[in-house]
Order: sequence, then structure tokens, then C-alpha cells
Amino acid sequence: MSSELHEWIVPPEEYSPGRLDRWLVAHAPEHSRAKWQELIRGGQVTVNGQAAKPNHTLRTGDGIRAVIPPPLPTEVAAENIPLNVVYEDEDLIVINKPPGMVVHPAPGHAGGTLVNALLHHITDLQGIGNELRPGIVHRLDRETSGLLVAAKHERALFQLARQFKAREVRKEYVALVWGRTRDIRGTIAEPIGRDPRNRKKMSTRAPAGRAAVSHFTVLKRYESCTLVRVTIETGRTHQIRVHMAAQHHPCVGDAMYGADPRLSARLGLERQWL
Repeated sequence: MSSELHEWIVPPEEYSPGRLDRWLVAHAPEHSRAKWQELIRGGQVTVNGQAAKPNHTLRTGDGIRAVIPPPLPTEVAAENIPLNVVYEDEDLIVINKPPGMVVHPAPGHAGGTLVNALLHHITDLQGIGNELRPGIVHRLDRETSGLLVAAKHERALFQLARQFKAREVRKEYVALVWGRTRDIRGTIAEPIGRDPRNRKKMSTRAPAGRAAVSHFTVLKRYESCTLVRVTIETGRTHQIRVHMAAQHHPCVGDAMYGADPRLSARLGLERQWL
């Protein structure tokens, strides 16, 4: 099943069309306001070719474009996929996620995800939290490797979600970035949103960006690149990749955000070093 494309022009007779999300509910009531807000925040809805926020005020003549992805299956299947379990007890499990693995089902990735593997490993995980993301309280990008914690029951899910929301969990990464950074340490506080020119990318110049804060410390400098430790206060999509690229130091191997693919190939990297 393919995505649905909808396009509208706000007509002249609508002198005060109001908020984008409310306008969409009125003109396409087959989706709830919450669903439209989700689609808007996910970059599936644009106004005049630009990303927008749900509370964006429309004007007569505005062009609205919405891409509705096909519905995902309501139940995720267990798959016998090997997992690198770092720690596990009766409350939670910590997995060392390999690069190339998607965390949970999404359009284009109905199977082969970490959640599919978890459901095989923990047979009673189904129904813990979101039906498509049972047990999941945080995510890692597809090509990012690292530790991911999942809850094994509702009480643990609630407590872990609270700790992540309160920023009690320290999220630390190591990245190899191109160039020699000027500063030994620094803070990057630039909002991140969907890139209006490429919906698969994120950008610090997006008109509807959300607050994002990253702190980096140099671990070692090489001739043409720098090894840095990065801690993040927020958890935006592609946050470290976007923030480092915005400082003109994209992650080595990250062609999407500006790394030279020829130099990356010489190091044998087909993904970002993160």
C-alpha cells in the first residue's frame, strides 16, 4: 500500500482560516486532530512548501500539501533475530544495538527491527506501552550503534519514561568528525526540525525547529578529523549528526550531512561514525 497525497489551496472566501491543525480537521475529518498534529510534526504536512507547526496561522491562498503514510500493522510480529544483551533483570533489558537496525516498525520497515527481536526474546512484552513500540522509551538512529534500554512491564515503562523526560538519564556518545575542532569543548544549542528541501533530513534552519542542546568534548585530534564525546540534553532525530554538521564538522561517513564520501570510503566507512 502506497502513501496518499492530498493538496489544498485555502480559498479566498476563508478570510480567517485559523490554525493549520484545526483547518485540516475541518477539511479532512477522516483523521483526528491528534493524528494531524502527529503528521505535521513528522514533516508530512507542508504549507507553501515549508514545514510548519500545528498552530501555524493560515492565510488565504496558502498551499497545503499532506502525505499520509500507509497504516502500519496493528500488531508487531516476533522475529528470531539475535540480540547482544548487555544487561537484563526482571524489570528491564539493555541491548547493544548494531548499526543498520531500525528500533521499531515504521513506514518502509515493517519487520527486522529491534522490537521484532525483543518480542521473540521477551514473549510477554506485547502490550507494554505503545502497540508498535512495546517497552521502548528512547530510540537510536538506524545507523547509530549503542546501548538501548527497554522496559519489561508497565511499571518499569512508566519509571523509565519519567526519568528520560526529567533528563535524569545521561545520554553519551562518541563520534569521529571531519576537521580539527577549534575548541576543546563546547555547547551547541540550535533548534532542529525537518529540512523543508529534503524531508528525509533534519536541519538547524528549519522554520518549525524544536529546542535541542548538545555538549561536546574533544577526546583526541588527528590530522584530518577529531574524536569527540557528545552528551545531549534533548533527543531530536539525527541530533548529533545535525549539530556537528552545523559546526562544519560532520560525522565521518555521514554523506547525508556533508561528509566527503571519498574520504569515508578510504576509511572503509559506509555510515556515520557515531
